[in-house]
Amino acid sequence: MFEAKAPPEPVHKSPLDREVLRDVIDLSLWAGQLLLQHGAESSRIEETVHRLGTGLGADWMDILVSPNAIAVTTNSGPEFRTKIRRVVNIGVSLRVLDEINTISRQVEANEIDRFQVREAMQRIDRLPPEYNRWLVVGMVGLACAAFCRLFGGDWPAVAVTAVASAAAMWIRQELARRYFNMLIIVVVTAFVSALIAGVVAPRVSAEPQAALAASVLLMVPGVHLINAAEDMIKGHLVTGLIRGLTGMLVTLGIALGLALALRLTGMAGL
Repeated sequence: MFEAKAPPEPVHKSPLDREVLRDVIDLSLWAGQLLLQHGAESSRIEETVHRLGTGLGADWMDILVSPNAIAVTTNSGPEFRTKIRRVVNIGVSLRVLDEINTISRQVEANEIDRFQVREAMQRIDRLPPEYNRWLVVGMVGLACAAFCRLFGGDWPAVAVTAVASAAAMWIRQELARRYFNMLIIVVVTAFVSALIAGVVAPRVSAEPQAALAASVLLMVPGVHLINAAEDMIKGHLVTGLIRGLTGMLVTLGIALGLALALRLTGMAGL
């Protein structure tokens, strides 16, 4: 016979004063902003922010995640605070997501306090790019070249794809550094890669279409589409729909860049 165990005793927290509660919501909102900015899904943002805030002493956290903003309400005893923060640039950095998740787990285990959390958040906010930009350019070229081979391209087509996609990645980095609109970056990048492949591949390869198709794969919005599906499955319909629409717009931008390059080079369609 198994003995029925009594439910755990509720944890009674000392009420936080107004200034401490303000610090808790600032740290929690900062973490949520970084998560949204670097490609986390909505459920993960809610879970991590809630864990962080309650671990720092708040009684409860209510989190609202939208496609480009996050709002948090926290309360402790009779005191409560509500703040909202907008997120402008959306990218992908799994390193940032992992770092913030680790901090929230440490807070939950009472291993660090809010002062150490602030130091850790400042360090994360100043993290440099994980990889050298030229390494990224080279690896993107190799990845697209590998896809060209999988698509049935011959070795000349593979070489053309590597050069075209690497050049397009460099263009993408330069446009991003100058804060161009995301969709403009997509169209220009796809156009450059397809133009190089469309001009060179027919002259050296028997499978130029494979090079043309593979050279634009660096722009495929995989994270947007995956997050869109996960958000809609888990009930975050508005955020999921907007992320899905963003993925569709990126896909249309790729198609537009391809179409312009095909028009200029006179190549047959894919």
